[in-house]
Amino acid sequence: MSTTTAPASQGFRGNEKLLWGIVLGVTTFWLFAGTTGTVARNMLQEINGPTATPGEWANPYISVNQMNLAVSITALFSGLFIVLAGGLADKLGRVKVAITGNVLGLVGSLLVVLASGSLALPLMLTGRAIQGLSAACIMPSTMALLKAYWDGPERQRAVSMWSIGSWGGSGLAAIFGGFVASNLGWRYIFWASILISIISIAMMWGTPESKAEQTTSKRFDIVGLLIFIVTILSLMIVVIFGAQLGWTSPTTLGLAAVALVGMAVFVWWEQKQDNPFMDFALFKNKTFTGATISNFTINATIGLLIVSQQMLQLARPERFDPWRAGLLTLGYAITIIGFIRVGEKLLQKFGPRKPMLWGAAIVGVVCILLAMTQTLVATYTVLAVVAYALFGLGLAFYATPSTDAALSNLPAAQSGSGSGIYKMASSLGSAIGAAVSLAIFTAVMGGDVTQIGEVVHMQGVQSNAAIRSAGMVTMLFNLLLVVISIISIMVTVPKQDETN
Repeated sequence: MSTTTAPASQGFRGNEKLLWGIVLGVTTFWLFAGTTGTVARNMLQEINGPTATPGEWANPYISVNQMNLAVSITALFSGLFIVLAGGLADKLGRVKVAITGNVLGLVGSLLVVLASGSLALPLMLTGRAIQGLSAACIMPSTMALLKAYWDGPERQRAVSMWSIGSWGGSGLAAIFGGFVASNLGWRYIFWASILISIISIAMMWGTPESKAEQTTSKRFDIVGLLIFIVTILSLMIVVIFGAQLGWTSPTTLGLAAVALVGMAVFVWWEQKQDNPFMDFALFKNKTFTGATISNFTINATIGLLIVSQQMLQLARPERFDPWRAGLLTLGYAITIIGFIRVGEKLLQKFGPRKPMLWGAAIVGVVCILLAMTQTLVATYTVLAVVAYALFGLGLAFYATPSTDAALSNLPAAQSGSGSGIYKMASSLGSAIGAAVSLAIFTAVMGGDVTQIGEVVHMQGVQSNAAIRSAGMVTMLFNLLLVVISIISIMVTVPKQDETN
């Protein structure tokens, strides 16, 4: 659907009340919903019973693999529906969709809070999926409101505040979630999220509506979206539950076939549409394609953070509860917030290619540091602190240049579609990357790791060798993702002198 932005309603200009309502709405996903990866084991233990290890749960209400799905499903649903929600915001009103997103976040958090007993699994998965829908509504609608109701330096400040809510929220999620889970109980994280959603709704309530002027009327490609959802969900189930179901079982093979056929049908269908859900013509632009691929793979390395946090808690529970493990990530929060503008300056001086490569290379160093799980716990603690700080630095260097590389070379008429695909790549990268990392970690931890022990000597306590070996393998998988990202950048993103 081709649109132009309507002027601010009745001359309304953005104010502090609306801005803080927007920022609080953004944090419900990035800060509160984002804590689940860190506190997942704490959640499992409280729901299934206070036992030392998952193997001691005779009949768990939620299994480890099911919780892995709950961790990743929020980002998955955000990525699947963000394009649709952005279109609805333009058509129905950005304020309406932003408030609806907050209502969905409230409902999703409430379902997670109520997850217990025999209803724990359906309530947990439904609640986490609804939280993803909430994020899909809030992110594009609030960004559009910033463009509609702020101008000049005021808009730059508003965008910075939005970025602090998102990047700052994600940076503090492990620390905040760990503190609340260890001192109050994990359910209080989501009670707090409910309260923040209510405050956000109250602060945005009464804001004059903002819509896009409709210049043409084309139906949204709902069929393409449905095919895409079935395809991705089938893939996720295979990744997460394949080992449990059996890689050669009829169920696993059937779902894998659905994913493969679904992707082929999706490409065929999209190429026939006048207004496709995913415009494959955009991928004729080599720079956009490479930046989007690298964006997907770099976001997929969120598994580094999630798995390392869980590994510390499982390997040495007497030393690392969710709070102490989360506290190690303080450097991540500081560097990602403090250096995000540095990435912008590097873009202006060197163009996008160099800072993207530098950022990805720094994340590669993070993978190597976190993979050194054979060391003693005191040594690994230092390595983890350094790695988390570098992780934030690498992402800060990468973020703005990558966005610029993806979108600056597209024609204006394609910028909206390109932005939607790029943002979708971020969310789906996080969802799929987290799911694969957790699946690898769980599978290796429960399997035969004697071959790893023959290659790498695990120092110190040997009772947790399987957990540490699983962590090592997972970090090396994430290093492979970084290598793919670097290759994508080198092959597709031109040097600065080639763009002048």
